[in-house]
Parts: sequence; structure tokens; C-alpha cells
Amino acid sequence: MLAASDRRTPLATVPSVLAWPLNRYELAGAFGDLGTDLPLLAALIAVAGLDPASVLIMFGAFQIVTGLVYRLPMPVQPLKAMAVLVITHQLSGATLYGGGLAIGVLMLVLTVTGLLSRLAVVIPVPIVRGIQFGLGLQLAFLAIREFIVPGNAVGWLLAAVSFGLVILLGGSRRCPAAIALVGLGTAYAAVFTLDWPALATGAGLALPKLHLPSQSDLLTGLVALAVPQLPLSLANSVLATHRLAADLFPDRAPSIRKLGLTYAMMNLAAPWFGGVPVCHGSGGLAGHHAFGARLGLSVIIYGGLYVVVGLFLSRAFDILVAAFPRAVLGV
Repeated sequence: MLAASDRRTPLATVPSVLAWPLNRYELAGAFGDLGTDLPLLAALIAVAGLDPASVLIMFGAFQIVTGLVYRLPMPVQPLKAMAVLVITHQLSGATLYGGGLAIGVLMLVLTVTGLLSRLAVVIPVPIVRGIQFGLGLQLAFLAIREFIVPGNAVGWLLAAVSFGLVILLGGSRRCPAAIALVGLGTAYAAVFTLDWPALATGAGLALPKLHLPSQSDLLTGLVALAVPQLPLSLANSVLATHRLAADLFPDRAPSIRKLGLTYAMMNLAAPWFGGVPVCHGSGGLAGHHAFGARLGLSVIIYGGLYVVVGLFLSRAFDILVAAFPRAVLGV
């Protein structure tokens, strides 16, 4: 049986959401996962030939629904193992959609049969902690390797300034570090790198495109993407996220079953509307929390930005991503 808090529908939480305080901490916390999500989404769109509007709108919508359902800064992220496989092997969008649908089915079966909850009891806490620590190291090395270009003095300078802002403003109640970082990156892009004429040309209304996954897509995606992704999803997306949520929000921690159900439902819905496979994640939860987020409002704000860009600027998404300094994203 689900707890009372787990049985809440998104619409049932709207009145309480309207009472949430919109403060600088929730605004800052909204950007806690930007450095991980943005490059992966951009790469998947480019490599797999995905429709930007569909990807961005669905990704943002899942953030908003998650904020309403959990009332916590619960992240929604692209499935990393799948993303790496698609990018490195140049797999098609159809295969990616099939993989998302397949892993949604697998997670739903594990959840409704109770196997997912049993795994949480069997797997020792030190293993989950090790996964969290390893993920943190992986993200740190990714930031250094991918976001700071060797020999680029400007990139190193931006990284140094950004890191300094994080240190100086880490405990600031007046100006949270994330707001300063986003402001720095936005100002730099607006003055030095953003192609304003191209951005104006790419503006215009766009809506998600419907997609019908085939049986072949489902089978190929199952073997090529869902099976390799499943161990990471079980360990990080569900178990480690549950453990971290219990540490950060002991009185509001979601159940294993709830995490499994929302994971499954998002991936069962995404392929039909051109969305990428997604998950929750302990790294994203830690990022939102570290920058000040304590409520679901932070991910609602974050998701709202993706929906707006998807609706009105999706054809210029590559221009926006290229303009924002990667060194700031890395920090």
C-alpha cells in the first residue's frame, strides 16, 4: 500500500504549491543540475536527430510534474548510460525511444511485483554510499575533461572566477552562488558569444511531435540500451536517490515504490511524444539541494524554462547551448 503522501496526485498538490515561497534559494537551486542535463540533451538531439521541441517540452513537463508529485527538489535527468551509448555508437532516435519504452516496462514490473523494494533491503548501505561517491567523482572529472578546453585561457579564467564565486557565496543568504553563476554565464554569452540575428530567426512556436515506436525499435532498444542501463538505474536512480532523500529530508523522504513508479511512468510516456528516456538521480538531488532548493518549486522553475525554450526557441536551441560558456557549466 502507498502512504498517504504517495497517493497525492499532481492536481491535488497545486493549492499547496501556490503557497510555497518563491525565494532566491529555490531560484538558485533550480540550476543545480543544469551542467549535467544541458550538454547531454544537446548531444542527444544532435547525434540521434531528435526534434528539439519534443525533447525540451517533455523534459520540462516531467520536471514540473515531479515537483508537484514529490514537493521536493527531486531531479529528472537524461538516462546517462543510454545517452553515452547513443552518442558513442551513433544510434538512431527510434532505437533510443525503444530503449526508453523498454526500461519503463522493466521498472514497472520490478516495482509492482515488489522486487524493487526487496532490492533496497538486500543491497548494503555502504554500496549505495560508494555509488554516490563514485558519481560525484565522475561528475567532477567530466567537468574538468569536457567543459574546460586545454589551452583556452578564457575558459580557465571563467572556471576560476566561477569556482571563486562558489567558495565566496557558498553560504550567502543574500546572493546564492548559483544565481551568480547563471548571471555570469548569461552576461558573458549575451556580450561575447550569442548570435542574436540567428536567435531571432530561430524563434517561433513549436509543439511536440507524436512518435509511434515499432516492435523492432522496442526489441533493439531493450538489448542495446535498456539492459545496460538497468543496473545503474537500480543503484543510482532509485536506491541511492532514496537514501540521499532520507538523509536530506528525513520527514519527507519518498518510498522506493514511488520512485520506481514515477521512473516507469515517465519512460512509458516519453517515447510517444519524442521525449528522451529519463530518471531520477542522487547527483541531481544533491546539486539542487547544495544550491539552496528545499521544495519542489525549484524543479518546477527549472522545468518551466525548458518548456518555454521548447515552445518558442527550440529551433535555436543549439545556438543557445553553444553560446553559454561551458567552463561555467562545469563548475
